Amino acid sequence: MSKPDLTLYEGRYLTMLERDGWEFIERRHGVVVLIAWTPERELLLVEQYRIPIGARTIELPAGLVGDEPGMSDEALLEAAARELVEETGWQAGRLTELMTCPSSAGLSSEMVTFVQAEQLEWVAPGGGDDSEDILVHRVPIAALDRWLSDRARTGIGIDPKIYAALYWSGTHPGEHAADGDTDRQQG
Repeated sequence: MSKPDLTLYEGRYLTMLERDGWEFIERRHGVVVLIAWTPERELLLVEQYRIPIGARTIELPAGLVGDEPGMSDEALLEAAARELVEETGWQAGRLTELMTCPSSAGLSSEMVTFVQAEQLEWVAPGGGDDSEDILVHRVPIAALDRWLSDRARTGIGIDPKIYAALYWSGTHPGEHAADGDTDRQQG
């Protein structure tokens, strides 16, 4: 039988707990991760500096659900729509929940929900909110593998959720020949 959780630390968004000798982080908010392809078949990716690893990363657009003041009852797909526009400047005509899964089951209770964003239209500059410094990348499907490899070779972290997005999009690494300049930004 499990003992009650022991709270080791409590912050604004995370709590560090111990349960049966196992230390882990509990996330208070759900997380949405967006798989968004432009009409030109470019995958929308974001680049930002991540303090925990001390480096820039390439990621899918993502964010917390219900973390804004007065939004504790925010619906998952509402958060997905908000985060997509906030981070990338693209608005989706249709959002579909694909799967909810653990992000790092040995470290955190965090569950992420992958959301497919379709019928995209560019409506704003993107780049995140005042607390973020996000660079938006639109990477053509044919050049995606090389583009990601090139970024990894420069020391930029590549979030593995990108590869899950390719799986759900029916695109697998190594499937496409890379060609041309691939670092295209909206603007």
